[in-house]
Amino acid sequence: MPRQLFIALAALVVSFGCSGEPTPRSADSIPKMADSVPKTASAPSSLENPSAEALAERAPDTLRVRFETSKGPFTVVAYRKWAPHGVDRFYQLVKMGYFDDVRFFRVISGFMAQFGMHGNPRVWSAWRDRAIPDDPVVQSNKRGVVTFAARSTPNSRSTQLFINYRDNSSLDAMGFAPIGVVVSGMNVVDGLYSEYGEGAPSGAGPSQERAGDEGNEYLKREFPKLDYIVKATIVSGTK
Repeated sequence: MPRQLFIALAALVVSFGCSGEPTPRSADSIPKMADSVPKTASAPSSLENPSAEALAERAPDTLRVRFETSKGPFTVVAYRKWAPHGVDRFYQLVKMGYFDDVRFFRVISGFMAQFGMHGNPRVWSAWRDRAIPDDPVVQSNKRGVVTFAARSTPNSRSTQLFINYRDNSSLDAMGFAPIGVVVSGMNVVDGLYSEYGEGAPSGAGPSQERAGDEGNEYLKREFPKLDYIVKATIVSGTK
């Protein structure tokens, strides 16, 4: 079985005290990115074969992106000074329409909501290893903050991100550099379907290996309640 790699350093198992606040019981897992490479061959298209020019585009200093989802809209503001490499990649992906029809495939209550695996295996195959350099951590992983997921090796961020549901500042020392923050619609993010829980093989949720190989066909068939991004749109950008 392929080794699972972790991306948001702690698919925390949580328990709830009398206050109702989630408290961590263990940090044995992390938002994980799969190791396997999808077997489906690529075919030409702007997403399946992104140009060097598209991959070199620099983001505005401040970038506002609106996400229309199956649960409702939310808006993220990204700040290039927080994480230049990460915000540039975020800008490129949104501009090319990469996130449209992408599932929130790993939503852990009291921890984070993860997305960024494309629903077309050919597109995912083209992007999963187009990694960007690491950025230093200059902001903390607080509630509502948006951060790139990564493997356990340096310079491995590509397309997957997560939105923090709580203060996950323990991730800061692990190198998870935030790129922005949800400025409106956090209630929508809170409401994303989470009952599938942790992904396979640790839990009963989606397998990243199968999601990579089979795309949305697999996710729609076996996890039909997953929420998804209808469209992500750049609202504004300022230098």
